[in-house]
Amino acid sequence: MSPRTVAFSRTRLTELMVPSFANFGGKVHGGIILSLMDKVAYACASKHAGAYCVTVTVDGVEFLQPVEVGELLSLDATVHYVGNTSLVVGIKVTSENIKTNKVKHTNNSFFTMVAKDDNGVPVKVPELELSNPHEMRHFVTTIKRNKVKREAQARIQKEHDDFIPKEDFVLLDKQRCTITFDKDASYTQE
Repeated sequence: MSPRTVAFSRTRLTELMVPSFANFGGKVHGGIILSLMDKVAYACASKHAGAYCVTVTVDGVEFLQPVEVGELLSLDATVHYVGNTSLVVGIKVTSENIKTNKVKHTNNSFFTMVAKDDNGVPVKVPELELSNPHEMRHFVTTIKRNKVKREAQARIQKEHDDFIPKEDFVLLDKQRCTITFDKDASYTQE
């Protein structure tokens, strides 16, 4: 299996934002944008893998600016990283006002996809050929992001496992919650 370049699977999806995509505030509903992001991630990952790909995780979805009805939404996807059967697709979303041609950056996100065969079994994906320092930076940054994510998940799990209500009540002092159980009762994990 030959390595594939980032350019080989680069994918762009552009769609007009129509009134049926609006939320109650009159802006394009975030769920519409997420759905389009999943589509472009699938197309990009499947093209690189040469196989059907499924979404495993979505990281870093931040809605930086609202998208207006009537704007053209463009989603640019590239493979940032490949493992054995998984790929990380980076997506940049911009919207363009058709009348003024003003373009604004609205989202970034990273979709982890896994390649599957016709029986749903994970399959090996081609290596990624890094053609320039920018592509190398994306690859290395993904390795670092995954390491930080694993460490944070382990830390959160440990804190969850070590939970002792009497010691953690102080964390709730200035929060918007009310405790309705006996603070002195013994605690057993469910």
